[in-house]
Amino acid sequence: MYEIIEKAKQAKEMAYAPYSHFKVGACIEGDNGKLYSGCNIESVSFTPTICAERNAIGQAVMDGCKSFRKVAVACSGEGYAWPCGVCRQMLSEFGLDMMVIVVDKDGNTKSRTLRDLLPEAFTTYEEG
Repeated sequence: MYEIIEKAKQAKEMAYAPYSHFKVGACIEGDNGKLYSGCNIESVSFTPTICAERNAIGQAVMDGCKSFRKVAVACSGEGYAWPCGVCRQMLSEFGLDMMVIVVDKDGNTKSRTLRDLLPEAFTTYEEG
């Protein structure tokens, strides 16, 4: 589990956050065993900003991976940066059972399943 956390921390350092100065890195592990990283990329108008989690999902999908085990998210701010609502919804496209691990700036971690973070998720598929 430590490699995914380290890759999320490395991705955080690549973030483009000149407005908020809040850097976020994410690393998502596919069911294929590969790790895909992403960082936040801000825009001056904020609305088109890309979150690290969605950036990592994009990297994975471009590689043909559409099923995930876990995602780690590291931030430069105080406390933990749990995925925002948009990212939770996007992650849910690929299943609610993935583990979400958050890392604070000191390396401490917390984790929950996506299902716990997004109860009564909006999906178009039947849960069995």
